[in-house]
Amino acid sequence: MSRSADTWILDAQCPSRLGTVDVVTRFLKEQRGYITELSSFDDRLGERFFIRAEFRPEGALDGEAFRAAFAERAAEFEMSFELTPPGARLPVVIMVSKADHCLNDLLYRYRIGQLPIDIRAVVSNHPDLEPLAAWHDLPYYHLPITPTTKAEQEAKVWQVVQETGAELVILARYMQVLSSAMCEKLSGRAINIHHSLLPGFKGAKPYHQAYEKGVKLVGATAHYINNDLDEGPIITQGVEPVSHVDYPEDLVAKGRDIECLTLARAVGYHIERRVFLHARRTVVFDR
Repeated sequence: MSRSADTWILDAQCPSRLGTVDVVTRFLKEQRGYITELSSFDDRLGERFFIRAEFRPEGALDGEAFRAAFAERAAEFEMSFELTPPGARLPVVIMVSKADHCLNDLLYRYRIGQLPIDIRAVVSNHPDLEPLAAWHDLPYYHLPITPTTKAEQEAKVWQVVQETGAELVILARYMQVLSSAMCEKLSGRAINIHHSLLPGFKGAKPYHQAYEKGVKLVGATAHYINNDLDEGPIITQGVEPVSHVDYPEDLVAKGRDIECLTLARAVGYHIERRVFLHARRTVVFDR
């Protein structure tokens, strides 16, 4: 289901308490907001409540006045919340290395309006994808990295993020491990994509390793980054069946497709405020 062009999003979380659904839905009714989609979840183990509402106001809506009025109601429940207006386009920076499939896919969805993002820059440790960024009239920052220049390179990356005002960083097959300091700076606002294969294959040519083991599924995982390599809070995953008739190049091709789809879905969920970070896990309200 695609989001209507005139709907607002109210998402909130708080400790589990009686009346949490009511405080949201009653307020929206009083504000003459017609709820078009509503999702909620109460984590009985973590004693934490999560709710997301899409609503269409009757007439014009003053976002600042809405936030101020709802904050008074939310205070009783220790509820934190965000209000997202219709037409909001999230400013992002995309980081890449040499592989172009995820960047290509994101740029296409961006171009046709499927992903409401405002791409402020493309950053890479290689020059290979600069023509692709240039074709889309996007700034491209070639920032090479070596073991001895890692701190200096990451400082430049962080400068780009700050100067562009990016609220989300998308690692679209960026093949460098971010430092602990960089992970801390980007906590909760950087999404990575990587292959998910069983058994787990690390190092060079994971799909070729998978072929040698005769795997029956290839897949991908999109997650928020943290200090644990490729083990951050998972947003979404995708799988594709394979069989003995698939050669290494077939596994690579299927892997590319599922990586593109999984990353795009995760970015879309983040933009639409469907993802809540919850300790080392996520709560994700699917479409």
